Amino acid sequence: MLVSVYGSSVFGVEANLITIEVNIGKGIGYHLVGLPDNAVKESNYRIAAALNNIKYKLPGKKITINMAPADVRKEGSAYDLPLAVGILAASNQIQTPELERYIIMGELALDGGIRPIKGALPIAIQALKDGFTGFILPKENALEAAIVKDLTVYGVSNLTEVISFFEGKEELIPSVVDTRAEFQKQLKYPEHDFSDVKGQETIKHCMEIAAAGGHNIILIGPPGAGKTMLAKRLPSILPPMSLQEALETTKIHSVVGKVKNQGLISVRPFRSPHHTISDVALVGGGTYPQPGEISLAHNGVLFLDELPEFKRGALEVMRQPLEDREVTIARAKFTVTYPASFMLVASMNPSPSGYFTDPHTKLGPTPMEMQRYMGKISGPLLDRIDLHIEVEPVPFEQLADRKPAESSASIRERVSAARVHQSERFKNSPRTHYNAQMTTRQIRNYCRLDAASSNLLKQAMERLSLSARAYDRILKVTRTIADLENATQVASSHIAEAIQYRSLDREGWMG
Repeated sequence: MLVSVYGSSVFGVEANLITIEVNIGKGIGYHLVGLPDNAVKESNYRIAAALNNIKYKLPGKKITINMAPADVRKEGSAYDLPLAVGILAASNQIQTPELERYIIMGELALDGGIRPIKGALPIAIQALKDGFTGFILPKENALEAAIVKDLTVYGVSNLTEVISFFEGKEELIPSVVDTRAEFQKQLKYPEHDFSDVKGQETIKHCMEIAAAGGHNIILIGPPGAGKTMLAKRLPSILPPMSLQEALETTKIHSVVGKVKNQGLISVRPFRSPHHTISDVALVGGGTYPQPGEISLAHNGVLFLDELPEFKRGALEVMRQPLEDREVTIARAKFTVTYPASFMLVASMNPSPSGYFTDPHTKLGPTPMEMQRYMGKISGPLLDRIDLHIEVEPVPFEQLADRKPAESSASIRERVSAARVHQSERFKNSPRTHYNAQMTTRQIRNYCRLDAASSNLLKQAMERLSLSARAYDRILKVTRTIADLENATQVASSHIAEAIQYRSLDREGWMG
């Protein structure tokens, strides 16, 4: 008997329908075709043990299973459940009159239990597009999939529940999520707050500019100056995520299996990989491509602590994603694209010893050591970082001051107000949401300079030997500074402030 069961494969952050055809005929054997990987090929052992432990059996006949389309590679153990249901239906051990209405996915344990899968949200989205009315999957993934409206989602704990459901012996309770209510309920901010930071008022203002315009930023200062403390608090002053951003972020995290027993991810991601991270882990890819840290930081913050300690190759592969806000993994037979719109926050010591700019110490490296140290970060990468900020140690008087500092909520109000100006400005530009994303044409339209401002920028370009990309970055930051002041036009004072945030472009900046 021939039976068709439906599953799904995840490719990038999208899903594709997989039709699993199970035919049982005369003879003996188990033949699984359709480009399965080893995890799929091994499913017959898990299925056989699971069926035996719930008083069913793997039929002693010739079982032929085709997973179509045959030219798409099937990966992982999530096909165990649809394969088991297909075998039971094709061997007439269960009756499944409405099998064609459901997408079925789940990994089987040997006792018939069902374990979580990856990519439940993109699978649910695609199931609705393909006209399916239901989705049967592990209970741990049910809330994640139930975000999709008009798709009935059933979370199950074991194979027995699935069999009873199809035979009409047991009703499954659908998982229901009010997406907007869930989004509002989970909308919260990180526990780290700028009120904990003593002093550093200038640096806080720079962080405010970065948050308001979505600008990349690098903090340069000696150990203990507060670079990491400041970076961890940046997400607390970013505007709240929109529902669309939450859906995008949840979709990416779903693909790598980081969304379990929860619905939407409504807090902006903060990713802080160790400096030993590989190129693939940072950017994404691999034999079976997976999103990297830059995609997991989508709509949030990627913090690279001690930037020069990262492998230069790993840093260089970030250059294009920083510009395009997406990363494309190309292979001989396929190409996959992951979103990567994140704010880069980097930190570094000013020298190998860490104390070159500290006026209270005489420690300092040789020019050769400094050249080698700074050479770990390429000019093109620094060009893509809008704000270069020097962080000095906090004096004792400020550390001992018991007066509370300004809270993140207060700063966030100003940041959100500046973002409102940008939303209005770019309302007809679907790919531009804030100043850091402006194109060259948009820079010309929204960052027009008067004679004084133009002359000031010209002098800075000539003295600092700035690149054309640095020129664009200065204008973007200038527009953000003006937005924070509710100014419709940029002024020479805004230009002057933006220029001073290009520390690493100045020769002898550490002297």
